[in-house]
Amino acid sequence: MSESFASTESGDQHSRVNSRPKPGFLERLSETAGGMVVGLGLFALSFYVLFTNEGRALRTAASLDEGLSQVVSLHHYSGLDLQNNNHLVHLSAKLRTTQPLHDPNYRVALQAVKLKRQVEMYQWVESQESRDYVEDGEQKSETTYTYNTEWKSEVINSRNFDKEIGHMNPSAMAVESVTVVAPDVWVGPFLLSKGLVDQINNFKSLMGLPQSHIDPFLTVDEDYFYHTPTPRRPEVGDVRVSFSYAGLSGEGSWPGPAQIVSVVAKQMGEQLMPYKTKSGVALELLYMEELTAEEVFAREHQHNAMMTWALRVGGWALMFLGVSLTVRIVYTLVDWVPILRELVSLGLKLFALCISSSLSLLTIAAGWLFYRPLVAILLCALALLPILLARSRAPAKKHQ
Repeated sequence: MSESFASTESGDQHSRVNSRPKPGFLERLSETAGGMVVGLGLFALSFYVLFTNEGRALRTAASLDEGLSQVVSLHHYSGLDLQNNNHLVHLSAKLRTTQPLHDPNYRVALQAVKLKRQVEMYQWVESQESRDYVEDGEQKSETTYTYNTEWKSEVINSRNFDKEIGHMNPSAMAVESVTVVAPDVWVGPFLLSKGLVDQINNFKSLMGLPQSHIDPFLTVDEDYFYHTPTPRRPEVGDVRVSFSYAGLSGEGSWPGPAQIVSVVAKQMGEQLMPYKTKSGVALELLYMEELTAEEVFAREHQHNAMMTWALRVGGWALMFLGVSLTVRIVYTLVDWVPILRELVSLGLKLFALCISSSLSLLTIAAGWLFYRPLVAILLCALALLPILLARSRAPAKKHQ
């Protein structure tokens, strides 16, 4: 393998060309064999994703229907009612915490469920753009490296750059990002479980940072704390800090009133805990708005349907890719004939499309077989449609 190197005049962009002899037939065949192994793995994984997804979707839908039939809505609730212990309850009320969250380093205090400190450092960033081509009987790959400075929340290791000289980043940040969570979070008279608190993630940027009594080495500009006196002309290694919050829980006017949430969970005394349905699915739902019980369960049904279709498409894509990699060896055997390889390539893509679509439908039908046999039969018929069409056209071709 030979390598050539060229650099532009600016020093922040250069190209590197790697060249090697065009791979022979046996080398291409070896690479294709490796792809077949990966393809078989993806093919097997697709069956698991498609089959288990149907069972998950049906169990979730049944659990939501069960929950809606048993939920007790607490309207204008002001006290505890022990008669609802171990029952699934629904209520909409304001979030409440016992004390503000503090960041003493920046004199930020806020009555909220979560307070996040996001730290960014001004660093060199390397971007790559590659193109492959054949020249003088050799296979070449040209990679262009470009270097720019950007604010990044993670430390970028400049030792991995193609050209580290002149583009060196610090190895660590002077300040770390952190998220502080209130120890006790209440909704009305109920204490939320950790699972419910984890669902409070509607982070919003904190505007109007305090500018008095802060460290003299800090500069406030556009809702950022800068560890530099020149925030509009940053240098590599400079740090800036921003804050965001989730779930306002105070009665003050800044930055707003307490957040109203809707919760569906099991009442255990003064605590709200997960409710386990007969299908084995735990119901522990929280929405950052005022919703009725029917609206909460309707939203969950929508989310379940969206996840089901997303996993169906993902499972089909895995199967299509697995079949394509498995049969690619046929293309390798004929790729030295220009016209034939184009026809074979198109045929293999159509074959992978038909096989993956039919097998995906059959796998989905298998997941529905014990729950809705009629739907499973219809899916099987749809899956076998390409085969039936092919067989119906076979006599006509033979007669011709």
